[in-house]
Amino acid sequence: MGSVNLVPQSRRLFAALLGLLLASMGFQAYAIEPGRLWFYAPVNFLVEKEVDRLETLIQRAAKAGYNGAVITDHKFGNFEDRPKRFFEGMQRIRRAAAQADVELIPCVMPVGYSNPILQNDPNLAAGLPVKNCRFLVRNGEATAISENLIPSGDFEQAGKNAPEGWDWIDGWNVSSSLDSSDPKRGKSCLKLTNFREGQDAGNARLMKKVTVRPYHAYQFSFWSKASGLDADLVQFMPMGDGKRISYSEFVTPSDQPWTKHTILFNSFEHTELTLYLGVWSGNKGTLWLDDARLEVAAGVNLLRRDGCPIAVRSAASGKLYQEGKDFQRWEDPKLGRVPYIGEYDDDHEAPPLVLTKNSRIKENEPLWVSFHHAVLIHRGQVGCSLVAEKLYDLYQSQLNVIDQKWSPKTLFLQHDEIRVAGHDQFAKGRTSGELLRDNIRRCIDLVDKSSARKGTAPKNIVVWSDMFDPNHNAVDQYYLTAKTMKGSWEGLNPSVTVMNWNNNKSKEALEWFTGRSHSQIISAYYDGDVKSNFDRWCQAISDKDDIRGWMYTTWEKNYDDLETFATLVKQHEGR
Repeated sequence: MGSVNLVPQSRRLFAALLGLLLASMGFQAYAIEPGRLWFYAPVNFLVEKEVDRLETLIQRAAKAGYNGAVITDHKFGNFEDRPKRFFEGMQRIRRAAAQADVELIPCVMPVGYSNPILQNDPNLAAGLPVKNCRFLVRNGEATAISENLIPSGDFEQAGKNAPEGWDWIDGWNVSSSLDSSDPKRGKSCLKLTNFREGQDAGNARLMKKVTVRPYHAYQFSFWSKASGLDADLVQFMPMGDGKRISYSEFVTPSDQPWTKHTILFNSFEHTELTLYLGVWSGNKGTLWLDDARLEVAAGVNLLRRDGCPIAVRSAASGKLYQEGKDFQRWEDPKLGRVPYIGEYDDDHEAPPLVLTKNSRIKENEPLWVSFHHAVLIHRGQVGCSLVAEKLYDLYQSQLNVIDQKWSPKTLFLQHDEIRVAGHDQFAKGRTSGELLRDNIRRCIDLVDKSSARKGTAPKNIVVWSDMFDPNHNAVDQYYLTAKTMKGSWEGLNPSVTVMNWNNNKSKEALEWFTGRSHSQIISAYYDGDVKSNFDRWCQAISDKDDIRGWMYTTWEKNYDDLETFATLVKQHEGR
């Protein structure tokens, strides 16, 4: 356990002087008091049992010494047409928190995990560009010219070192082999089992190089079946020049009948990709694969908004055709609506370009079509654009309702794990880090101006640390962000309190934000060993760090260690 008090007297004096300095510079002075002990609390206000659970949790937390609850609900992204019971649940929690003397800190402006705000308009998702995709007109409709780029994905023939048509596989004829007992299609499929007999690390991965067109959208699909499977990962991983270009995942339970999986990705600048499919760190059980296909998917998750234009040109003459005159409005009716509004999927057909009655486009005419599309990260994460103007109107509406219902003194901005950015037309000339710098600056300004307009006290603003920390996610080539995320931190003025969750490089992260004059709250725990996690943070804290408090952070709604965490904080503070 570290011996440094949470906020020693020298640090209190430093914070007070810094507050006066910031006020003289026109910044909101620090208002988050030392000694904050918060807990992270996702909830669904539409479900009465969820409201019951949160009310009980607030009462329990208050008894343990907590004084703040960070509240997030997916439906905070869109308050329109919510039933009466939703707002009754919010008011009930407001009363419970007031009685328990626990501050409510609502999460707003979801940038990164943006599905909540995208309920308002799925076209506001961050987009990736498709350039000059080849279309052909047939029967008054234009669709992408495509073929299956993996004809050997049927696993019908065995080669010497891998299935016929594939370049390489782990444990061929030991942990990987063809199986004719129950294929999805044809006479055989690929069977992966006895993983550590075929490869020491338990990997059973299939690999193939394919030629692709740059800046094109592709759908990779396959079927899998599992029996007693225990593995760290089952995944599809396309690589271009050694860099991963898709992070979409699929769920493979230990036991699963034949199930289709589809992943949409962009080839970016690459003309050749290396595709990996299979098991990483398998322990036991069996996985079967069949009917793998790779095809152009032009129009799946098509985005229609400013900054993401479409262009349809004659491949022969270069003539630019006009929407409304030569073809009907082109959009994907399933964009952000599967299984419900705000959620996206990869597995649906591309919408065709439908010609108008008097179109200048001719039957059998080849076209060049350009557009932008959304992609999924991991299991359903979709981030919003950093440049779409409409989002700021939605953020303002969100602030208005939150203020009306709760009148919070602190807001938690959800700029976190932003994994797609910098590819909109409006992003030209700026890095992803500069785009985020400008975005967070406007979001902070929106909060401050909203308070000033209403004549209320300025809000305390808290933001997650990762996207503003060069020791964490503010780095070059983070996921599918363009160029670099460095420089994003320039958008944070020193009055913003940072919720620091860089557990792996905690000392460096604390020093970084201290050097930029930010007060910090430490987000600790993450559903593991509560004491070891807490101790690591304590060892990283220095006398210079302006630590205003701690947050019990669970991603799994696991509050078993709530009291233990509070006790550790009190012991650390010397209370």
